[in-house]
Amino acid sequence: MTQDEKKQAVARAALELVEPGIVLGVGTGSTTNCFIDLLGPLADRLHGAVSSSEASAERLAALGVRLLDLTDVGRIPLYVDGADEANAKLHLIKGGGGALTREKIVAAASERFVCIIDDTKRVETLGRFPLPVEVIPMARNHVASRIESLGGRPVPREGFVTDNGNVILDVHELRIDDAPGLETELDGIAGVVANGLFSRRPADLLLIGSEQGVERF
Repeated sequence: MTQDEKKQAVARAALELVEPGIVLGVGTGSTTNCFIDLLGPLADRLHGAVSSSEASAERLAALGVRLLDLTDVGRIPLYVDGADEANAKLHLIKGGGGALTREKIVAAASERFVCIIDDTKRVETLGRFPLPVEVIPMARNHVASRIESLGGRPVPREGFVTDNGNVILDVHELRIDDAPGLETELDGIAGVVANGLFSRRPADLLLIGSEQGVERF
C-alpha cells in the first residue's frame, strides 16, 4: 500500500464518523485534503464546517460545504485533522503547513479530535520533525534566543507568512520527552503566538493508515 493509499484509507475511516447535520471542524494538510475531497457528496447534509486555514476553507467552499465562523457556532462536535508526528500518548506535532494556531483553537473548541495520519508519522519520541513555533515578527530574534537556551535550533521558515500575519520558526534538534511541559514553557515566551505541540489537548482518537489497514488508538 502506497503512502497516498494509506492517507485515502484513514480519510475514509474518518468520514464514517461524520453524522448528518453536524458542525465539522476541518484541519489543514495533505491527509486532511484527502478527507475534505470526500465531503462533496455530504455537503448538503452538513450544517457546515469551521476551517483551520484559508487553504482548507477554499477547498471546502469549492465542494459546496458551508463555511462557518467559530464565533457563531460555539462547541464543535467533531474535528478532523492530520499531524506531522504522533506518539502512543496521542501527543502530536503539527504545523508543517503553518496553520498551527488556528488548528489549536479549533481543537480546543472541539468535543472530539480525530487525528488521521499514515504510519510514517508514528514515533516513539516526538522531535524528529522540526517543531513549528508561530511568532510575532518583531519578537523573532528574542524567541529564537530563548529557544536556543532550551537546546533547540530555530530556523526561520523562509518566504512564509501565516494566515495571522506572523512568522514561523522551525525548531530542530529537540528530543521531546515531556511534551506538555515544553508546550507550556514555549507558550510562556513573550512573542510566541502558539507552538506545534498538541499535548495539553491531545487527539481523542488516532487513525493510522498502515499495511494492515487502518489502526485505531
